[in-house]
Amino acid sequence: MRGLLAAALVCVAQIAGAQEETALADGALLRGLDKVSGAVHDIALRSGKSIEIGNLRVALGECRYPVANPVGDAFAHLNIQNVDTNDTVFKGWMIASSPALNPLEHARYDVWVLRCAMAETSGE
Repeated sequence: MRGLLAAALVCVAQIAGAQEETALADGALLRGLDKVSGAVHDIALRSGKSIEIGNLRVALGECRYPVANPVGDAFAHLNIQNVDTNDTVFKGWMIASSPALNPLEHARYDVWVLRCAMAETSGE
């Protein structure tokens, strides 16, 4: 898993044109959208925990952020499953500054990363 993280972050840094050192956060702030009702929910989620959004279970593996600019970006590893069927509908890294790079593709729900959350500074 660490190897995948390193490869993903190097790839993103190369796309951005520079390599950035990242640090591990305690959790992440996610946003969920129900496309049918229009309801939007911001969700603070700690690493290793999960939450249900409609019939989706969203689990956060970890969230990393650039050391030089902690609020500038976020790289979160998510595993999203359909609660009814236990099918995985998304598994991978989402990047806050480029949500379309690797999006959740679901007919009813959108989920994306807003930023990493550090308990010592945010209380999340």
